[in-house]
Amino acid sequence: MITTLIILFFIGYLGIALEHPLKVDKTATALLLGMLLWIIYALGAEYIVPLVEADHFKAYLESHPMLANESLHKQALSYVTDVKLVESLGDITQTLFFLIGAMTIVELVDIHGGFTVITNKITTRNKRTLLWVLCCVTFIFSAVLDNMTTTIVMVLLLRKLVAEQEERWLYTGMIVIAANTGGAWSPIGDVTTIMLWVKGNVTALALIEYVLLPSLVAMVVPLLLIQGRLKGTLTPVEGTQQDQTHGMSARERLTIFCLGVGGLLFVPIFKSITHLPPFVGMLFVLGVLWLYTEIFYNGKKTERRKQHRLPQVISRIDMPSILFFLGILLAVGVLEASGILAAAAAWLDSEVHNVYIINILLGIMSSIFDNVPLVAGVMGMYPIEHTDVVGYAANFVQDGVFWEFLSYCAGVGGSMLIIGSAAGVIAMGLDKINFGWYLKRFSLIALLGYLAGAGVYILEVLLMKAPFLGIPNL
Repeated sequence: MITTLIILFFIGYLGIALEHPLKVDKTATALLLGMLLWIIYALGAEYIVPLVEADHFKAYLESHPMLANESLHKQALSYVTDVKLVESLGDITQTLFFLIGAMTIVELVDIHGGFTVITNKITTRNKRTLLWVLCCVTFIFSAVLDNMTTTIVMVLLLRKLVAEQEERWLYTGMIVIAANTGGAWSPIGDVTTIMLWVKGNVTALALIEYVLLPSLVAMVVPLLLIQGRLKGTLTPVEGTQQDQTHGMSARERLTIFCLGVGGLLFVPIFKSITHLPPFVGMLFVLGVLWLYTEIFYNGKKTERRKQHRLPQVISRIDMPSILFFLGILLAVGVLEASGILAAAAAWLDSEVHNVYIINILLGIMSSIFDNVPLVAGVMGMYPIEHTDVVGYAANFVQDGVFWEFLSYCAGVGGSMLIIGSAAGVIAMGLDKINFGWYLKRFSLIALLGYLAGAGVYILEVLLMKAPFLGIPNL
């Protein structure tokens, strides 16, 4: 049964990685994979549970005497459905509710034209200056919004600024890198950082403190290399003048922008004050925005009144992505429950035993495979250690080196291929960037930026963490 689970997971993972060549949406593959693994796990429960969960299974049977006369299969199946599945869903739904809330808030700001508050102020025609401005705005935006939304906003803006395709692709390629690096240092900037933060592997302040500078370096290095290919000033793009007010006044757009973005920034503060799970803060902010828009539109007559209300906005969020996360996290939950991830972690500890090498390799893998299942799998492999441990185990405490470096590597590593991140796939679809074109012009410089940022993080650890936490040096 264990072998079957491993084989099916890798087949499903391969199907997700080859989504575009196969022309099969990765959500379908992820959902099928997640459900199939739980079915097989349940069918083989009588063999897997006593082997992997002997102590917990015994305690469960002692607390449920009504199962004493039942067959081993029924006892094990009851344990799987009442304990393992419930625990897995409990962890997963925290992440999903957080994402649903965040995506709805972003859509609300977008449909009201809130992002034009920033984008309308980008008026420079100097090519190099524009590149720096766009990358810096993307870097900051993606730390607050999700990478996909940030990329969409910036690529659509580029269409109004840059006419020549080859030149526009240079800007778009850098926007992909800036979006990925910007999301890596923020607890709400990328799905992988959200997962690590929600689960308690990292805290917001520590993530910003140690991952911000490496992420900035990972963006600046490619930026310095690309800017040499741009010279002179841009000519105005014809036919781009259109109404971008979304039926809102400048003051109304500014208000919704401040409420939405301010609400997203408030979520980490909410968690630090109340110590409640982050999804509670996110849904609280969504509730406040919902109430505000209801009151606002009750006193305003506009043609867009209905489509700007929250019930309509919610229909715009990317539900396939939500279902993808559900499917892949359920699949990873089976690997964790069946002891496969614990065995993989033990192998890495004995054969590699270096958190820097492990994470750098994971980052490179994230440019080929989706980083969500990659990070989910790694999180299942390693438990969060107690704060009083020293030596190698100290890398796995909350805010430990392993988790912070994983956030950087999984987020930034996806920039090495255009298909390696959600931002890259979005840019590929919107601006029709060729895979080979990106590979030739951006993959190497993205790798250089990735390694430079990794070096900065390792240097930070050696100077600031290792002497005090008993973490072994390289």
